Amino acid sequence: MLQLLRQYLPVRLVTVAAVAMLLAGPALAQDDAVVATLNGEPITEADLAMAEAELDQQFAQLPEGQRRAAAMTAIVEIRLMSQRAEAEGLGESAEFQSRMELLRQRALHAAYIENNIAAEVTDEALRARYDQEISGLELAEEVRARHIIVETEEEAAALIGELDEGGDFEELAREHSQDGAAQRGGDLGYFSQGQMVPEFEEVVFDMEVDAYTSEPVQTQFGWHVIQLVDRRQQEAPAYEAVEQQLRSLVLRERYFQLVQELREEAEIEFEDDALRQAYEGIGAVEQPQAE
Repeated sequence: MLQLLRQYLPVRLVTVAAVAMLLAGPALAQDDAVVATLNGEPITEADLAMAEAELDQQFAQLPEGQRRAAAMTAIVEIRLMSQRAEAEGLGESAEFQSRMELLRQRALHAAYIENNIAAEVTDEALRARYDQEISGLELAEEVRARHIIVETEEEAAALIGELDEGGDFEELAREHSQDGAAQRGGDLGYFSQGQMVPEFEEVVFDMEVDAYTSEPVQTQFGWHVIQLVDRRQQEAPAYEAVEQQLRSLVLRERYFQLVQELREEAEIEFEDDALRQAYEGIGAVEQPQAE
């Protein structure tokens, strides 16, 4: 189901880390309850929540107790080393001050996204977008088929003869077919154009339901006897199956729309022409295509 929607909802290139963090990161609890002290300084539940949000994704799979312990370990290590760094005057360097300013700007960037983009991506907005996309889908035809695959044309022709005499296709598939579908009576399930080799599709999509091939069909895998079981229109994916993908798409679109508006209002002057060209090239790739 997800693959179907991906065909019609192009994924935009996202180059800003804060967008990904916004999609994945939980809201931080503002809890001032003290859980420990380190050299006389309190460590609160809010500190733990923030540290948990910053941990690598591998820690997200840990049980809650271990995850809290990992966050606590990170806080202790960071604070102890930062205290040493302060004592050595590392926080006073121009390089450090520049880095701190960049981190402040990144935090403001993320806060602006949350307040001005994410807040607008409501369930109602997503439902409306889903209905819009689904209404425009051109759903392909799917067929369901069975097959019996053998090594030689003679074997396949003999099986067709048995079917002509009233043989059961599923039983013959279980007994003679030489692929993994044999145990399912040769059932290949539903598929659409482009999922099977051309020689196979050329035959099966022209067949009548319940019919089987009157002659063996050769592909790169061997000789086939094919039975068409059913035809239907491909089903649209359920909203629940694509909700998160849709949310990501809408957030990205709105993000780049806002970025474009801000860039148009800004005055950016380059001293380095090569840098200007590279910057403009990246900007062109990032921007979503017009619908």
